[in-house]
This record gives sequence, C-alpha cells and structure tokens, in this order.
Amino acid sequence: MLPGNPKLALVKVAEGFNDPTNVAAANDGTGRIFVVERVGRVRVVDKNGAVSPEPFLDLTKINPLGTDVQTGFVEQGLYSLAFHPQFRRNGYFYVHYASLPFNGDGLIVRFQVDPKSPNVMTAERTNQTAKVLMRIEQPYYNHNGGQIEFGPDGYLYIGSGDGGWEGDPFESGQDLSLLLGKMLRIDVNTEKNDRVPYHIPPTNPFAHAADERLMQLFGISEFDFAQIKTRARPEIWQYGLRNPYEFSFDGKTGALFIADVGQNHWEEVHWSPAGSKGGENFGWNKMEASNLHPVTGATDAGSTFGALPVAEYPHEVPYPGAAPLKEGHGCSVQGLGVANYGGMNGVYLVGDWCSGRLFGVGWDGAKWVIHELLHTNLQFTAGGVGEDGYVYAVNCSCFYTADRGATGNPPGALWRIVPAAEVKPGQETALTKQLVSQMTSPASGDPVFLHALTNTPLKMDMYPNETASVKAIEFQKTGKNPYVGDLEGIAAGRVLYDQCCAACHLADGTGRIGSSLVDAQVTYPRVVTDVGMFEVIYGGGTGAMQPLGARYTRDEILRIMAFVESLKKK
Repeated sequence: MLPGNPKLALVKVAEGFNDPTNVAAANDGTGRIFVVERVGRVRVVDKNGAVSPEPFLDLTKINPLGTDVQTGFVEQGLYSLAFHPQFRRNGYFYVHYASLPFNGDGLIVRFQVDPKSPNVMTAERTNQTAKVLMRIEQPYYNHNGGQIEFGPDGYLYIGSGDGGWEGDPFESGQDLSLLLGKMLRIDVNTEKNDRVPYHIPPTNPFAHAADERLMQLFGISEFDFAQIKTRARPEIWQYGLRNPYEFSFDGKTGALFIADVGQNHWEEVHWSPAGSKGGENFGWNKMEASNLHPVTGATDAGSTFGALPVAEYPHEVPYPGAAPLKEGHGCSVQGLGVANYGGMNGVYLVGDWCSGRLFGVGWDGAKWVIHELLHTNLQFTAGGVGEDGYVYAVNCSCFYTADRGATGNPPGALWRIVPAAEVKPGQETALTKQLVSQMTSPASGDPVFLHALTNTPLKMDMYPNETASVKAIEFQKTGKNPYVGDLEGIAAGRVLYDQCCAACHLADGTGRIGSSLVDAQVTYPRVVTDVGMFEVIYGGGTGAMQPLGARYTRDEILRIMAFVESLKKK
C-alpha cells in the first residue's frame, strides 16, 4: 500500500486528439499543455482547457512530397516533445519522431518558436529553424522508445528501444556499441558552434571508454581495465532496456523513473537516484523484470543479473503454463509522471495500455511498493507533468488488430489526475471499474449471461459513475435488445461500429475475424441470440475485443447490436 492510500480520479481536460503519444509543458508561465499526436502534430491546450484550432507544430505539411513522419505501424509516429529549460529565453524545443524519408529511423530535431507566433509554427519557420541532432537507425518498426526529456542537470535524455521484433534479436540491450536499448544523455547547448549537433557530457559513464590510448599491461588496476570499452558509444547513460517509451524525473528530488515496456509476461519500472553516475545495466535481454529471459516458469524469478526493477506487474499469464490471473495484470506499462501532491510524495504514476489500470509506484519508508489505484476504461498511451504540478494522462483507441491509422481511430482525450476530493460538480471523470455480478437466477426466468468462450458466468463491469439506462435494464431482464428498430439508436450504433468494429468486421459486418456477426457463420455459444451477441462483444470473444470490449457501456454495445441487426443478411 502506498503511504496515505491516495484516492484519485481522472478529470477530462480536453478531447479530440488523434492517437496522443505524449504530454509536455513549456513551463514558461502560460500554463499551456502540449499534446503530441502520433500523426505528426502537436496541439496546444490552454490553462482553461481550450484546444487551439491550429497545431503548434505540424510535421505532416513541411515536406512537399507529403508528411515527414512514418506512421505505418501503431508504434511509429511522432513520439514526444521536450522544451529547453531556457525556452522562455531561447525558444528552443525538441521532438523525436519516426522519419518517413529515413525509413522509420528516429530523428531528434530542434526547432525554435517565433516569439510573434507562440502557438503556431508555420511550415516555413519549421523548416528554417530545424536542426537535426541525431538519427537512430531502426531495424524494425516496433520498440522505438520515444520519450525525450530534460533532466535537472540540463542535459537531454532520450529513451531508445531495442530496435524491435521480439526477444531483442540484435542483442541491443547489452551491446554498448549500439544506441538501441538504452537511455541516452547529450548536451544540446552548442550555441558557441551551432553546427555541432551536440556535446557529450563529460560525466557520462562511457564518455571516454573508447578513447584511443597506449596499451599498458602492468601497474593498472582491474577497475581501470574494466573502464576500457573500445566500442562503447559515449552518448549512453544507462543500458539493458527493452522499450523505454516513457520516463519521468521527479521534480522534487531529481530521481529518474523509467517505464520499460515488457514482452510476454512482465512489465517493469526502474529507478535511479538524482546522484546516480549512470552506467546502470537494467538487464534486458538477459532479464524480463526480475525473471530470467526467456521466462519458462515460476522458478525463473529471483536472479540478480543487472539492476532489478523497483516495481513490476504481470501479464494475464505471468509465465508459460500459469493459470490466467483475474486481477492486477496488464500488457504494456505507460509512464505518466511523478506526483508530489494529494498526499503523494515522489509517486510515479503509470497506466496500462491494455487493462486501463492506474498504478502508483513509491517508497513506503522501507521498500518499494506498487499499488493499483484505479481500474479505468481508458487505453493509456502516455502522460506528463503540467506547469501546475499535476500529472496528466492521454488515451487512445489504437489496439494493434483494430488500428485504422494515425487519424482513423476514435479520438483520445487529455486527463488531469487529481485527488478524488478535488473533483468539482459537473466535471467529467474517467469511468472506473468495479466488478459487480449481474447474473440472475435461472428460476426467475431472466436471461443468464455466460462468457462467450467458456460458458462460465459472465461478470459485467459496472462503473460506479455510470448511469444504467432504462433500455439497458430492460435488456438485462428480457434478453431482447430494445434498440432494434430504433432509428436514433441504430444511427448511434453505426458510429460506434465504424469506430470500434469495422476495421476487422468490415462496413457490412461480414469480415471473418472471430464471429462474422451477420452471416451464417456461428463460432461462439449462443451467438445467434441477442444475449449471445452481447456476450461475444462484452465478454471479449475475439483477440481484439479482449482489451476493448468491456470499455464500452452496456448501452453502447446494445446500439452496436441494433446496427448489426439492421444490416442486410447474407
């Protein structure tokens, strides 16, 4: 349990963002929040929650041949934004994105805002001020890392993934000759010679490890010999990481938290104190969290190779052959930011991309703890700390098998994470799950809801802040969808279907992924009934719906069903 057992809520600040991937603040006294969109744009949200109509930065229009940003896969795009600590004076800001012209390689680029146009970078200004600092070659289209952020030391930190595929086939995590699988640290202050892309901080752990030198065999200690790494890249600060998509500094202490996205069984969070001298090896690909990699069973835990994570949480199946977990699991850790408010002191908030769980990682005075604070209906993608000190989060609806491109998925939103007691009347908060059985006794004559795959009793997620409609209650009593024939309900269902289902099942409902919904193919038990259709969608009958189905309210699912029912049968 975290000290004080904080009670939190997520309050919606703004919405309408295309696959948001990062949140940043300029800390220039304006209170603005900058939301990064995967497609290659940055949107400005003012301190009142209003979204500027024009993007702050638009990398989709600076290249006469088209966009400069590669978004062909859900893990590619514009990753993050960082403002120079002296942004108010010099106007410098930095982005990291997958470059389309460079086949998805990661570019770190500096731009300079026009003080006469603080909320909009024109295409001309963007091109005129662009300075490429670094290009990170990416062999595959996933595990790109992405986060960039200035540390309390004034240096720019860059989270770089292992390059992709699975299992780290390049062995990037442990290879000091590669920038992949690392936390990098560079000095961007090159005004005396701005043609230089960056300097190497002299205190980087491998700053001089590869320097040419005379060979000496005698009179040198073992420690001195160990410092010689003839292929080490001087930019490396820490290594042994898989996919540090998001990381954060504690604004109070300067400590660094890294949310490192795991593989098949475990998610992990690493920590290093403000006084760290760098050089930590976090273990990948020899380790997956505190388990040997590849994970083969429960006995793989307990190894001490490298610096173990301070917190971890399992996937639904924590090791091959394990019984699926019912609670507390996820699939992809997304760092949001470090909270120093609401009774929280240096608590790193992370959200899970699949399950919608919000965890807090903190020190209880004797040990590190990770505690589930909320179970939301959000697909967390990233976060950041605002100028007001609050942690912000963004969400998308961009699961792998349902991705419709960087602008085709349902829009996401920006949320402020606040103590629950601070929520004001009328503010919209994220729905949070509380498992409540809606099963009824067969003797009563009411329908019995079963899981679409296992035929076991289906426990439907109830949101305490969700109001059950009259029609949803009617359906649960009768098993008949009251929205069938309701033109407004069908129209609303079509919108939801196009957003959530059509990527796999096609516009006419005939796509043969899982149950094909409309035609004669029946894959799941009792799918031909209204109750059966509800069970498939709500219970997660297909791979895509397992993380997505329970995020929609019963009313929304009934409207989707009504639209499907209205389609012409084959």
